[in-house]
Amino acid sequence: MLTISPESFAVTEEWPPADPKCIQLYSYPTSNRAKASIMLEETGLPYESHFVNLAAKEQLSPEFRSINPYQKIPAILDPNGPDGKPITVFESAAILLYLAEKSGKLMPSAVNEKIEAVQWLILQASGISPTFAQLVYFVNGAGKDIDDARPRERYISETQRLLAVLNQRLYGRRWTMGEEYTIVDIAVLSSVRLIAANQGLKDTVGMENYANVTGALSAFLDRPAVRKGLVVPAAA
Repeated sequence: MLTISPESFAVTEEWPPADPKCIQLYSYPTSNRAKASIMLEETGLPYESHFVNLAAKEQLSPEFRSINPYQKIPAILDPNGPDGKPITVFESAAILLYLAEKSGKLMPSAVNEKIEAVQWLILQASGISPTFAQLVYFVNGAGKDIDDARPRERYISETQRLLAVLNQRLYGRRWTMGEEYTIVDIAVLSSVRLIAANQGLKDTVGMENYANVTGALSAFLDRPAVRKGLVVPAAA
């Protein structure tokens, strides 16, 4: 059985694996990181999590950089990747795609449906996630103190536009892709949760106007794997 070598991945020096034969998740309790931990819980793939202390800037260390040159969480190291060789994966959408391929779960099998799912996943990564993050910054973060209201108004309106797109997509559907729960729901609804978990943000964008979105989010949060994934990793 292949094991992780510290010589190959310096990250294992800073965060030694208890079981070097399973997937190693390096993360921190943020909204974005939950996508990886939820997916690992949903697939049942053996893994262990490591707390990367962003407050201490551990993500900037050479050890963490050995698996993610972008120096952001989450990232994973799989000692048994393609052809039995170790592989590292960063960026939440890429991690979701990799784990879906590895497990054979939570991704449509038909080619046309798979392409459709990838489209929505890319929309989440390129549009929904960054827009919602900017909304948080300009409504609840340091951006709220900027005198010019235009950035705040732009991200409020763009968030509302994206929520309307999702709401229409979910009309008559249980999940984003229909009756089948997929990695798209993990990605999209984890981002929606960022807004729904904060009353001020909910009120700002009028979350009550997007009943299909809130209904899907409720079903998402009721899943046992989601509840487990939301508390991974535990604080160090």
